[in-house]
Amino acid sequence: MATILITGGAGNVASALAGRLAENKENTIIIADNLSTGNISKVPIAANVKFIKANVNNYNDVVPIFGRYSFDYVFHYAAVVGVKRTLENPIMVLEDIEGIKNILSLSKNSGVKRVFYSSSSEVYGEPFEIPQNEKTTPLNSRLPYAIVKNVGEAFFRSYYQEYGLEYTIFRFFNTYGTNQSEDFVVPRFLKAALNNEPIAIYGDGSQTRSFCYVEDNVDTCIKAMYDEKCIHEVINVGSDKEMTILDLAKRIIAITNSKSEIIHLPALEEGDMTRRCPDTSKMRAILGRDLISLEEGITRLIHHYANRK
Repeated sequence: MATILITGGAGNVASALAGRLAENKENTIIIADNLSTGNISKVPIAANVKFIKANVNNYNDVVPIFGRYSFDYVFHYAAVVGVKRTLENPIMVLEDIEGIKNILSLSKNSGVKRVFYSSSSEVYGEPFEIPQNEKTTPLNSRLPYAIVKNVGEAFFRSYYQEYGLEYTIFRFFNTYGTNQSEDFVVPRFLKAALNNEPIAIYGDGSQTRSFCYVEDNVDTCIKAMYDEKCIHEVINVGSDKEMTILDLAKRIIAITNSKSEIIHLPALEEGDMTRRCPDTSKMRAILGRDLISLEEGITRLIHHYANRK
């Protein structure tokens, strides 16, 4: 039996995590989200899930939650996300540092067993090696989002060193799924393809990414929660199948048998790193199975969209 806090639980990955953890009826799941980027419709409906609208960056908003519940584990996933959104709102991004401090301070003072942090592939900046390994972090990005994720990792390590608060850091690479907002690349391309509309790519499309289906992400994180070998670890969570954005568009067109054409927009001035691909050795050892292929993941999304109509 565990009482678990998930911040940002109305978002893509965190809501899926909440849903899976809630399948164990002995768990009590508390979701805290201010709905600035999340959506209440993504929160799983279950007797052992409770949603609280709260801004974790505001100490007075989050302290009553820790006062009311005695948490065993905390997943801190609340953050401003999305390349365009983070570039347009740098101060809002930097304010997420306050949320990190609040969650760690309250967890330390209330007997939380372990805290989990959703870091990001953005901490790697422009890579000097592929695949990107957890031990070789160049810290060469000056973007606020990457800086906050790096600062967050430092806070988690420091709270263990100073206070003994145990942690696990997840570095998420592109994760797509049924609850993902349509301003992210996979659902945006897929929706356009299903409607035979043009698929717009920034630049020439040679920038690479790897795409992880949300089920693989969530399964890894839950297994890490029960695995003592994951304590004080940094774990890449993503797919190691690197592809260009142009190839992603072509694959989605082929899978959907779409008549969409690919159009090219001016490249983003910043924030669109040239390559992304993780070393997933740790993740695969934790997961203990093969990852879901892009084709399978896209097919699941197509069925999901069809069933929503």
